Amino acid sequence: MTPITSLDLTGYTEREPGTWTDGRGLVLSVHFFDLVPDLPAPLRRPDQLFHGLARSTASAGGGLIEAELGKVDTVPAVRQLVKVPRPGGHGQVFLGSWTVPRASCSTVVKVQAAEGGMTGMREAIILGRTGPDRYFTPHPYGPDIEGGLPHHIGDDQEWDAEFPDHPLTRVRAALHRIIPTVVLREDFKSLHPFEGTAPALHRPVTPTSPRPGIRHWFRRG
Repeated sequence: MTPITSLDLTGYTEREPGTWTDGRGLVLSVHFFDLVPDLPAPLRRPDQLFHGLARSTASAGGGLIEAELGKVDTVPAVRQLVKVPRPGGHGQVFLGSWTVPRASCSTVVKVQAAEGGMTGMREAIILGRTGPDRYFTPHPYGPDIEGGLPHHIGDDQEWDAEFPDHPLTRVRAALHRIIPTVVLREDFKSLHPFEGTAPALHRPVTPTSPRPGIRHWFRRG
């Protein structure tokens, strides 16, 4: 099964089947999971869905920056922007993904970028302007969400134009450009929609670790 038959890969170089990079450190990857999605709630219950995503991401040490519902090639989907500590180094990794869940499987388009060199400059500048009282805010998806990376206005999209080279800005922009170009197979689109599963801990989005040979299901259209 190859649910994604094409997408705009302008500016990207293939590193292995299903994974590409650009010249500025973005990693684009596509995934197919032939099992019931582990989302914490169906898309028709966005408050429960976003709350569950935020809690599980925080429990894993990261932070859900924002989530929203939308469509990928007319199919209902959920977008997540997540930040996690950079493995083995300073700074953070920012991950953006669109998950397209069906009743028995799902496909995901993910973009990620890590901070490098001097880290935290965006956050420090915005914190200096706003002060800590305005900078740090309760999590928008539930006051009971604790742990992980703190939620703050420095991650808001309104700052992206001022920090065009920041990895979060570039991840947002890449998703905005690429997702409208994704084409899904008609047999995948016609599958029954995802209606939820028994309660389980959602696996948060994590940085891609390329493993050659495991994405044989994917081909470019």
